[in-house]
Formats: sequence, structure tokens, C-alpha cells
Amino acid sequence: MLLTQPHTVLVDVREPWEFEEFNEGGINIPLSQIRQRRHELEPFQTIVVICTNGVRSKVAAMDYTRVASWSDKTILHVKGGILEAE
Repeated sequence: MLLTQPHTVLVDVREPWEFEEFNEGGINIPLSQIRQRRHELEPFQTIVVICTNGVRSKVAAMDYTRVASWSDKTILHVKGGILEAE
């Protein structure tokens, strides 16, 4: 599985209360904080972004792909989010 690979992180961009109710693991960085907390993701090569239905994670993934210094990173988002994740 992808998430068990070294240097891979799951980033849940939902609000903290949503993350507390249910999560798939990883770290919680709400969409409103993705730029301020970007430094937390520097050590990782692959960043997998998730949210409830894939909308917020797509926005975050697009933002992350625009970081010039991250051109060597793999940025993915879970299409359909937690609702459709298997």
C-alpha cells in the first residue's frame, strides 16, 4: 500500500472537529492552514491529500503542486475523499 512507503504522508485537510470524529490517520492540516503549515511536509517525498468528498483535497493538492521547490515531490489527492475511499 502506498501509505506504508517511506517518506509518504497522508494529509487530512478537513477541520479538526471532522478529523476527531473520524480519520484515516496521517496528519490534520485544515485547508485554511495549508500554506502556513507547509513546512511540516518538507521531509516527505509523496504527499497524499484527503478530505470528506475530494473537493478540499483537490484544492490543497493543486496548491502544493505550485510550490516551485516541490517539483520533485509526488502530490496526490484521494478522488471522492473518505466517502469513496476503499
